[in-house]
Amino acid sequence: MSNSKDEIVEIFKKKLHEVDFNIIKLPGLSSDSHFDCLSRQLFDSRRRIDYVFHIRDAKHVAARMEPISDLFDPLKAAVLNSRAGKIDEAYWLVFIAIHFGKHSKNGWDLARNIYGKLGGPGRWDWDTIVKDPTGFRPWLEANEQNLKGHRFSNHRKYESLQAASAEGTAAVFESYVRWVRPFGNHQNMIREIHQKVGQNPHSVFDFLYRSMDDVRRFGRLGRFDFLTMLGKLGIAPIEPGSAYLWHNATGPKKGARLLLGGSSDAKIGPKALDEKLVLIDGALKVGMQALEDSLCNWQKNPTHYEYFRG
Repeated sequence: MSNSKDEIVEIFKKKLHEVDFNIIKLPGLSSDSHFDCLSRQLFDSRRRIDYVFHIRDAKHVAARMEPISDLFDPLKAAVLNSRAGKIDEAYWLVFIAIHFGKHSKNGWDLARNIYGKLGGPGRWDWDTIVKDPTGFRPWLEANEQNLKGHRFSNHRKYESLQAASAEGTAAVFESYVRWVRPFGNHQNMIREIHQKVGQNPHSVFDFLYRSMDDVRRFGRLGRFDFLTMLGKLGIAPIEPGSAYLWHNATGPKKGARLLLGGSSDAKIGPKALDEKLVLIDGALKVGMQALEDSLCNWQKNPTHYEYFRG
């Protein structure tokens, strides 16, 4: 973004007025403060996405891949592995990043310590986990006390490190391997999906999204974050063509209903909401992820801007 924040916010406000006047009525934007607040949320959401594009394109030191280093970053490590042709490892690192998240205070510490087996020897990399997915559970059980105090990010705060849990991290890892294993590897998975639905990025995204029913603890937000991250980092040729409001999208759905119906309880079905959001994004051109993210944050306080970290 070459323009200043205020200039871009004004551009979004102008576009929203044009949508309201020419394309579809937006009864949720009933005052200038509504327009201003949503425009600022759109700016924030788009900036977060642009930062991921920066990660995709920037140079990164090799230490970003080393879990023994404080510089370890699973997303930057995924980019480096992808550039080196290690596509399975790139997918796996993105999955780990989304599953654990980046904590506001502890950063990537939880992902780093588990991926790096608390300093080794060895790592829970893709080659290790795919050969013996059930081997992770006893390791986790043996190290539960050592991992106490490590926390998931806010988006993943309900996840568990309890090895015995049928919904804990061990079960999640095992289910992810079961999801990929029938294809042999991640690249073959994409090739087979291309054969089934073609190469349209929206269609491939949708196929992957629906197939992730088999991955534990990855509901709408988890799989949406995972798949969009793969696309933004250039690891998978995919992009969402929908906000997937039909799938437990509480915050974004409330925001869409408020925008399009004037109330977060407006009687507009998820399918109709999705179709209308596609029309809106055709004018805004921010992408469905930025649009659903901004609506989710905007509906929390639609007239008074508040910054959210995402």
